[in-house]
Amino acid sequence: MSQRKLHDLFSPKSIAVIGASNRASRPGNVVMKNLMSAGFNGPVMPVSPKYKAVLGVLAYPSIEKLPQRPDLAIICVNASRLPEVVEKLGQFGCKAAIITAGGLDITLEGQEQSVAEQVLAFGQRYGMRILGPNSLGLMLPNIGLNASFAHANSQPGKIAFVSQSAAVCTTVLDWANNKGIGFSSFISLGDALDIDFGELLDFLARDAKTQVIMLYIDSVKDTQRFMSAARAASRNKAILVIKSGRSRLGAQAAALHTGGLVGNDAVYDAAFKRAGMLRVKDLHELFAAVETLTYANPLQGERLAILSNGGGPAVLAVDALMERGGKLAEFSQETLAKLSEVLPSAWSGQNPLDIVGDADPSRYAKALDIVASSGEADALLLMHAPSALAGAESTADALINVIKQDSKARRLNILTNWMGEETAYSGRLAFTKAGIPTYRTPEGAVGAFMHMVEFRRNQKLLSETPSTTDRTLVDQSAKQVLQQAIAKDILVLETHDAKPLLHAYGLQTIDTWFVHNVEEAISCADKIGYPVALKIQSPDILHKSDVHGVSLNINNQHELEIAAESMLDRVKQAYPQAKVEGMILQRMALTAGAQELRVAVINDPVFGPAIFLGEGGSEWDETQDAAVALPPLNMSLARYLVISALKAEKIRDRRLPNGLKMQALCTMLTRLSNLIIDCPEIARLDLNPVLAAGDNITLLDVNMRLQKTDQRSSQRLAIRPYPKELEEYCQTKSGTKVLLRPILPEDEPNHLAFDSSLTEEDRYKRYFGARGQMTHEEMALLTQIDYAREMAFIAVDEQAEDDRMILGVVRASIDPDNLDAEFAMVVRSDLQGQGLGKHLLQKMIRYYQQMGTQTLSGMTMIQNRGMAGLAKHLGFKVKFELEDGVIEMQLELQNNPPAEARVC
Repeated sequence: MSQRKLHDLFSPKSIAVIGASNRASRPGNVVMKNLMSAGFNGPVMPVSPKYKAVLGVLAYPSIEKLPQRPDLAIICVNASRLPEVVEKLGQFGCKAAIITAGGLDITLEGQEQSVAEQVLAFGQRYGMRILGPNSLGLMLPNIGLNASFAHANSQPGKIAFVSQSAAVCTTVLDWANNKGIGFSSFISLGDALDIDFGELLDFLARDAKTQVIMLYIDSVKDTQRFMSAARAASRNKAILVIKSGRSRLGAQAAALHTGGLVGNDAVYDAAFKRAGMLRVKDLHELFAAVETLTYANPLQGERLAILSNGGGPAVLAVDALMERGGKLAEFSQETLAKLSEVLPSAWSGQNPLDIVGDADPSRYAKALDIVASSGEADALLLMHAPSALAGAESTADALINVIKQDSKARRLNILTNWMGEETAYSGRLAFTKAGIPTYRTPEGAVGAFMHMVEFRRNQKLLSETPSTTDRTLVDQSAKQVLQQAIAKDILVLETHDAKPLLHAYGLQTIDTWFVHNVEEAISCADKIGYPVALKIQSPDILHKSDVHGVSLNINNQHELEIAAESMLDRVKQAYPQAKVEGMILQRMALTAGAQELRVAVINDPVFGPAIFLGEGGSEWDETQDAAVALPPLNMSLARYLVISALKAEKIRDRRLPNGLKMQALCTMLTRLSNLIIDCPEIARLDLNPVLAAGDNITLLDVNMRLQKTDQRSSQRLAIRPYPKELEEYCQTKSGTKVLLRPILPEDEPNHLAFDSSLTEEDRYKRYFGARGQMTHEEMALLTQIDYAREMAFIAVDEQAEDDRMILGVVRASIDPDNLDAEFAMVVRSDLQGQGLGKHLLQKMIRYYQQMGTQTLSGMTMIQNRGMAGLAKHLGFKVKFELEDGVIEMQLELQNNPPAEARVC
């Protein structure tokens, strides 16, 4: 649905309240009171057949009797009347509505569709956007709008809050008003029948009034839109999210609350991190994180200094910091000597700085100045325990004055912990009014600091350049293994069945043979040599350990015979209905000095395929025992997954002689990701165990569950993968064969070399002015693109030296409504005139024609006549704006024949 039509929701000039009431207990009454009290300066038009006026405002008996079309309607009627009301509003021209009622899953007598289905259908028919149902409403304090039935108004501010829970809305509103924190938008999403998180994130990311975005989530529906919007928004704004349903029963309750799917909480957690968002566990953490990120400077590092008038509280802060993986600042001898000059001889002599209980404000101020001047700390926690010699409020006031006057102190991120209740409250209040984050406990203050650290780490992950791994084209015949199995109604593949496909993706398996009975097992083992491993083969037994279906280190015929017969007997007793196809025989792997891991790919009902990494075991619970990541993975993201697993002790680096090796493990995970992306037929994949022996990663036991599907890979993934299908070759006028393909994050070094190779004149034309060398952060934005909302094609000479391989680039981004794509293009200066620019621009035209985009537009400097000539040749309307010194180019994509493809 259109982002432009959200304008009426967020900038209404007139409002109608359908179901307005004079009864104090009715939502229609509270909504009217809030609209009148918040200061909205447009017409408010109550609609009610019962009253001549509501709260002194002339009422209208029906929608048709309204004197003008309302931009926004707040519908406060019961569910049974909603289809009729929404249809009439749509016919009247209203383009945005808030529905307060819940329970729309009912079907009225004589109707085939539920109320929810009818309401959505009418909204789509008339282009009307709907917030809710089951919505508390909407507040936009900066324009004096309180279109809700909340118990209080919100103050203006720079935080946008979006919640699926009305009760959480009112709780957060109470807290914010108490703290003096305001909002740019306060949105109760409700059941998200139409407007969902993704669209609101897109809108809020572009809202100049919003600095921080807070989300309360029960469930996510359109995961691709959500992930794409969240990744885009979090590059520029902090996004905090609290997700209910961390437990299985909690997830079920959350799904019932909003009608969403029950997803794995660990997968949600991985999705939030991947999108650069900061997840907090509860409302208390949410409040603390908001306060910190609202007032804090961008964190430049992770070193925390602690300054306290008591040793015990400072130690508690250090403990909390270490438990959460934080870093304590280390001071040089020079800094320690300066501190010793201003602090009593009894001070601790190290960080944390215990400046002794009778510390007066001047001692705090001197120590603060030295720490700030040293450059050896990135943040400073000021702590104060109640003291008869140094009052909480007077100390706070003195430090506030120092911080305001000291430019070096202002560059630090300063947090405060004024401990106690009655005596400390006035000090905390003073800090709050001064815009300095303050907390009641050492643990709360450290937790808030770690929110900043985690947010910084997530942001770095968004722009980290991955190393290159092999991208070998996979023979399509290898994938036919899956289709052939499905055609035969075989939906489980074991190691020997899946081996050709796994090997095609560079995944190493141990030599494996399938045998039908004990006699074949003995014959096969005699040929391959002992020791061997024997495993049961049955599509009805997912976990072989359930029936002790694995026997290892079998050294001779006698042991093999006993093992096989015992295994078959156990299966017959435990699973008499199970179909036993035979047994798997493997040569025993050399496990000395190696480490066993477990990797699984599980299709989450919300986010699709997710990769779980942990250690093996028969009682494995993937939610508790594994770290999780969403495909697609590159080497950088795979490394982050391994580090997360190590940090959370989901896997342990046992320092074995031939154990974990980061490069090898990341390569295996990246190849596994490519397999999952390319093969939507894989419903679940269990690799248990995986033997990590230095550079060799071997899949010892594979269980691959298949599904019949006509989905494309991109439809089932939460994040759109690299579109390999868009790769094609062309030829320059000089005869050079060039690959045209989408850009990759791994292209950053070569793209920087390409950008630096441009002449000053070409850089001036491309960037509309003089431009220095690109920074890593800028290059990351150009190479780590979201294929769901932008595209960049590069021309690559595969035979060239590495840093000269990129010959040209064209890039374009679309607006959220897919109406217009804006492009820019540049070709290496020494290759201009070879037809490469034409090939690149034609490819971009074809791409957006296929995407259904309406227009492709661009702008270049007036001096760039060559670009204008090419655009005109390809059908663009070219307009010279001499006054502005630019050339505007626009092509109607859907009214033109497809751009010619020049493929070798």
